[in-house]
Amino acid sequence: MVSPFEEQPGIHGIISGYMGGTVENPTYEQVLTGETGHLEVVQISFDPAIFPYEKLLELYWPQIDPTDATGQGNDRKSQYRAAILYHNEEQRQLALKSREELGKTGRFDKPVVTAIEEASVFYPAEEYHQNFHRKDPKYYKESRIYSGRDEIIKKYWS
Repeated sequence: MVSPFEEQPGIHGIISGYMGGTVENPTYEQVLTGETGHLEVVQISFDPAIFPYEKLLELYWPQIDPTDATGQGNDRKSQYRAAILYHNEEQRQLALKSREELGKTGRFDKPVVTAIEEASVFYPAEEYHQNFHRKDPKYYKESRIYSGRDEIIKKYWS
């Protein structure tokens, strides 16, 4: 989820991590079990004057299957479910509006069900997860193929 956002003007930083859940400062191995309740997320810092929140939403939607509430592609554990995590009421309203408008496009054969939830404590992932697509591009590519993400993008967004 990092690469679509990282080169955009107005994006100051992207940190991979975890949000929600029942364990403080979880490790990747704990989150991977799907038992901690955390989502794997990216936290994006941005300048809204250059890159408004609405643009984040526009760029987010084509990265996921918004009709799948239980995971993404072959990634079926709870930590992989798609969600938009908002930090204030304005973001919540914009996310709800964006989801509603997406559902009206007729692009999907099922309802758009991506969760829109209040952000909670963010736990940065371990350093080896940061910019993973650059650190180990071969493994990242293999993992992406296995995940089915490119098939989702092709099916809904091409």
